[in-house]
Amino acid sequence: MQGWQLSCELLEEGVAVESALATAPVDRRTVVSLFSRLRTAGGQSNPLPLYAKLRAMGEIVQAPWGGHLATSYTVCHQVLRSRSWRVPDTDWRTRQDDAGRWSAAASRQMGDTLPMLNSPYHTQVRRSLGNMFDRKSLGIMKSSVERTTERLFDRLAEELRDGPADFVALVTDELPVITIGEWLGIPPADYPLLRSLTHDQVFTQELFPSPSQLALSDAATHRLRQYFTGLVQERRRSPGDDPVSSWLRTWDALESDRHAADEAVYALALFMVLAALETTSHLLSGMVRLLLEHPQQLEWLRVHPEYIPGAIDEVLRYDAPIHMISRVAPEDTELAGVTVRRHEMVQLMVGAAHHDPDQYAEPGLFDIRRKAPHLSFGGGMHYCLGNALARLEATCLLTSLLKRLPSLRISSAPVWAPRVAFRRLMALQVVHA
Repeated sequence: MQGWQLSCELLEEGVAVESALATAPVDRRTVVSLFSRLRTAGGQSNPLPLYAKLRAMGEIVQAPWGGHLATSYTVCHQVLRSRSWRVPDTDWRTRQDDAGRWSAAASRQMGDTLPMLNSPYHTQVRRSLGNMFDRKSLGIMKSSVERTTERLFDRLAEELRDGPADFVALVTDELPVITIGEWLGIPPADYPLLRSLTHDQVFTQELFPSPSQLALSDAATHRLRQYFTGLVQERRRSPGDDPVSSWLRTWDALESDRHAADEAVYALALFMVLAALETTSHLLSGMVRLLLEHPQQLEWLRVHPEYIPGAIDEVLRYDAPIHMISRVAPEDTELAGVTVRRHEMVQLMVGAAHHDPDQYAEPGLFDIRRKAPHLSFGGGMHYCLGNALARLEATCLLTSLLKRLPSLRISSAPVWAPRVAFRRLMALQVVHA
C-alpha cells in the first residue's frame, strides 16, 4: 500500500502503542527522539506512527526545550478558537533567552507580519485589508487561475511525452507564485527569485533551525526586504489599481508618518507572498500525491466532481500544510489538567490532532467522503486570510487533473524536505501511461 494510508495491522499497532504509553511518564529523550525521527525521510513520508506515540504521552506534553506540546484535537481547537491566547510577537521574541533563535533577523521580521501580531494592532492591520478574497474578487481571479493551470498542464503533458516529469517543479510550485504574483502586479521574471527566497526564509519558522539554516533564512529575509521595499517605493512613484497601491492609500490615511505607512505595506506584501507560496504549494502537491496514491477514490471523484470541495478538505485534514502552530499563554492557564504558565509557548501539533481517534473514526484512512472538520486554516481572529484563494487554486488544479490526465501515476518515491512544522514536497515524479 502506497503513501501513509495505514493498513489494519498498523492501525492496531498505533492503538496498542497509545494504550501502552497512556500511563507511562513522559521521557524527555523519547520526545526528542520522536521529533528527530519526524525530520527524517521516513518520518516525513509517514509521520502517523510517530504522532500516535506523541498523543499517547498525553493531551499536553512538556517540551524538553521549554513550553508544552498539545496533541489532541480538542485542546488544539480550544486554543486556536480562543481570543485570549496570543501569538509569539516581536515583544515576546525579544524576551527569550535563546537570542540566536528568536533575535535573528528573520525571526524578528516574522514577528512583524500579520500572523504574529496580537490585538489591538492585529485588528487594525486586518481591517486595513478589507475582504480581499470575497466572492466577487475570486470570481475575477478564477479565469486567470484556470488559464494558468491549463498552461502549466500543457507544459507538463509535453514533458511527460519524454518520460517521468516532476509535478512539483512544473505545476504545484508554479501555480501559487503566478497567482499571487499576478494579483500583486509583480513581474513574472521575479517569480523564481521569490520562490527560492521563500523556501529559505521559512527555516526561521521551523522548530529547531540549525545555525546554517538560520543564516540562510536571515540572508533570504534581507533580500526579500530589499525586494518588497523597492516594490513599495515603485508603487509610491507610480500608483495603480493593484493591492500594494491600495494598501498605501489606506495606510497613508491611518498613519501620519509616511515611513510607518511604508513599513506596514511592506510587511503586508511580504506576508502575502510567504503565505501564498509555501502553504498553498504543499496543499496542491499533497492533494495530487494523495489522490494518485488512492486511484479508486480519484476515479470516483472523476465521476462525481461535485465532491471536489470535500476532497480538498480531506487533504487538508490528512496532511495539512502546517503541522505545528505556536501560541503563548496570556496568563497561568490550565489545559487538559496541566498548568501552562503565563508567557509559556504551547506548540499545537495539528498534524497529530488531525489523526486523533477521539475526533475521527479511522483517522489514518484517507477518505474524500469523510466530511470532517480540520484545523488547517487555524481559528479565531487568526483564521487564514487566504483560505478561499487556496481552495480556488486547488479546485482549478484538481478539475484540470481529472479531465486531462486520467492515467497519471507516481513513478518514484516522493522527496520531502526535512521539516517538522511546514510540510514541503520537494519532488513528485509522475508518468502518464
